[in-house]
This record gives sequence, C-alpha cells and structure tokens, in this order.
Amino acid sequence: MHRSIEDTSIAFIGAGNLATNLAIALYRKGFRIVQVYSRTEVSARLLAQAVEADYTTDFDQVVGDAQLYMVSLKDDAFMESLPRIVAGKSKGLWVHTAGSIPMDIWQGHVERYGVFYPMQTFSKQRLVEFREIPFFIESTSPADTHFLKQIASVLSEKVYEATSEERQHLHLAAVFSCNFTNHMYALAARLLAKYGLSFDVMLPLVDETARKVHEMSPADAQTGPAVRYDEKIINKQLDMLADEPQMQQIYRLLSESIHRLSSH
Repeated sequence: MHRSIEDTSIAFIGAGNLATNLAIALYRKGFRIVQVYSRTEVSARLLAQAVEADYTTDFDQVVGDAQLYMVSLKDDAFMESLPRIVAGKSKGLWVHTAGSIPMDIWQGHVERYGVFYPMQTFSKQRLVEFREIPFFIESTSPADTHFLKQIASVLSEKVYEATSEERQHLHLAAVFSCNFTNHMYALAARLLAKYGLSFDVMLPLVDETARKVHEMSPADAQTGPAVRYDEKIINKQLDMLADEPQMQQIYRLLSESIHRLSSH
C-alpha cells in the first residue's frame, strides 16, 4: 500500500515562533505531529495541544521512532544540547530550521540529516500563510533531499535547494531586509511616542515602501534627503536627535550609506 507524504511522523524539538508556525501548518495539512519538546512546560503543552501531540520537557523522553525530527532551538541551545537531543534516536532523519547554522553540525551525531529552512519572520501570535514563503533545503542524500522537498512543497510553491554557504548569505540578507528594517520601525515609534503620536500614521508609508520593491529595484525605489544629500535637512534632523546620540549615529551612518549607493 502506497503511503502519502502526510503519513510522516514528525517530532518537534522546540516550540518557539518558527516551530509553532511550522508545526501548526504541517498539522493542518494532515501531517502527524507525534511529540513536541520544549524547555518550558507551558510552551510544550500549548503547541502540543494545537497539533494533537504528546509533549515533554526532557530530552531523554523524546520519542525514538519518529521518521522526521525538526529542531527549532536557539542557535546556542541547539549546539550545546545536540548530543543529548539525538542520543538513542539514530534511525530518523534530523533537520534543523536555522539559516545561520551549517548542515555539517550534524556530522558524527546522526547518519541522516539536513536543513529545512523557511525564510520568513515568525511570531507565535501571528500564524503565517506558507504558500509564498521560500523554503531552502539541504541534505546529505538525494533521497532525503527529495523527501524534504516533497514535505516543503505541501506547504509552499517556492522550494529550493541551497548549500550551507548560500543559506548563510540568505540569512544575512534577511537580517538586513527584515530585522534591521523592523528596528527602524521601533525607533520611529519611539520618536513618535515622545509627541503622543501613534505609529499607525506610518503604516500607509510602510506598506507602500514594501509594495514598491515588488516592481522596482530597492536602489531605484530609494527616496529622501540622503539620496541627494540635502545637507540642510540632514543637519537639521541630526540636531533634532541631539538627545538620542545612538539614533543620531544610526541616522548619520545610514544617510552616508544611502548617498554612496545612490551615487554609483
């Protein structure tokens, strides 16, 4: 009897932002999530309840017969706990979901391993739609690569193979595109809050900025005083940040970088 890819039994090691989104998305597509591990019982229990799985807070109690183990832990915790995580569970396929960790972290610990990296920003409070999210797959064997691509393809229309080096550069670019950009929003919200203004007034601007780069290159989409290096406005705004020396430094560095890039 032919088994569908959704019959795969999956154990999640980690119950954070990414694991929550991924486990729930796979569960909704019919995959069997058999167990969730988390260091904290509340996190483990909440995700396990959402996907009808068992849970544990003890590495030694992680099931030994899952076909696929998905590890979504913070980088340091993952590397530190790796020997304990895999002990006695050598039969399954082990993958991590990190952009920054090379695949060979598994070497010498398990026989079958790989990477299952969805490139997106995740929060527990907001479940994402995976259909447009790119997945980057890497494994040690063509069969396992094909298997992981099949699973990713159930969720997304954008599934690619990528080496560890390529993935690390994708992750670096994602830090600039997402994490640093969001930090700019946080700084803007802080400036507005000083005058009792809501960040909501920025949302149409934020949305249009994001829409523009669907149709033109980021360099061509750039506007503002730094592009033309309008020193009068730049100096005035630097003066306005006199009581925020760190933001003043960020403003100066970014303005210089924008001008340099727009001059080429």
